[in-house]
Amino acid sequence: MASVSDVQLVAVTKRFGSTLAVDAIDAEIPGGTYCCLLGPSGCGKTTILRMIAGHETPTQGEIAVGGARVTHLPPARRHTAMMFQNYALFPHLNCIDNVAFSLRMRGTPKSLRRGKAREMLRLVEMEAQAERLPAQLSGGQQQRVALARALVTDPSILLLDEPLSALDPFLRIRMREELKHFQRRLGISFIHVTHSQDEALALADLVIVMNAGRIEQLAPARTVFNEPGTAFVARFIGGHNVFACTVEDADGAGARLCGPHGIRITTARRGLVPGSAINVALRSDRIRIKRAAHRLIAVGAGAVVDATSAALSTRIAAVEYQGAVVKLRLDADWGEELTVTLPDRSFYVAPVAEGDIVAIEWDDSDVHIVG
Repeated sequence: MASVSDVQLVAVTKRFGSTLAVDAIDAEIPGGTYCCLLGPSGCGKTTILRMIAGHETPTQGEIAVGGARVTHLPPARRHTAMMFQNYALFPHLNCIDNVAFSLRMRGTPKSLRRGKAREMLRLVEMEAQAERLPAQLSGGQQQRVALARALVTDPSILLLDEPLSALDPFLRIRMREELKHFQRRLGISFIHVTHSQDEALALADLVIVMNAGRIEQLAPARTVFNEPGTAFVARFIGGHNVFACTVEDADGAGARLCGPHGIRITTARRGLVPGSAINVALRSDRIRIKRAAHRLIAVGAGAVVDATSAALSTRIAAVEYQGAVVKLRLDADWGEELTVTLPDRSFYVAPVAEGDIVAIEWDDSDVHIVG
């Protein structure tokens, strides 16, 4: 039996004139899920959110909420609520009247709507500011009021359009923790549009990565990061190197790949076709670096050990200190930028500098084949 907060998109397409914004997507978002729609600007994620809300109508396809088709229903009949990027609070109304506004439009008696609004302000810890105008609130406080207003109608699904983008970095981290807390406490689905990879990974039970109107990958956050489904996902989610290989031979145990500069990679992936070209992804933090003297840097928690295995030599093009980690960009002719991320402690055991010649190596088990 479908949950009241299940969402289904079936072959949903949206065109604006000659522009194809969403291209025949299929997706299921189980009830009680925190789902993030992630992708670059113009990929279609906000259009999807607006179609679920009823503010846009699909050109083709069907949308269901709680097992019931809502494709052509008005927003008020979908059991959804939307929290906009700019919060859209009425400047002339105080917090309690802002929160109660949608109930007022439904004809709810004043005492009942104000009581419900106060309850929602209490939920988001804004009851003490109930009589203040939006201009008297900080950005984080305005966001809480906007959240209370979205929740006051008891929606089954809350739709959030980049709700954290206007906040400073410190407050953004705090507020995303609170959004997750509210979602778990309420037990309803949150569908959250963002272009921030960190935000999506921190919040989402389910991530939908969009590109050019299509879904590149739909999976739990950890799967998206550790097992990106396509080269686009690996590049966009960050922290991965993507490079091209050719399948040299394959059998029932897996395949042997040939990569840039003749490197050989063994994979347990079955079904690869000899002679075919594929892309592979390798996390930046899974690459090891050693100097010409074959001393290995960043193995484990700051350990330094000797190594004699063959590795690929290259030059350090840039070193960027990022606090907990140090990011190295390598001058490697692989067709794309090659990066290595080392823990801060490991790097400073035996630091390298721009221009140094080093060698890199990794375990073949850390190489992931992408579409």
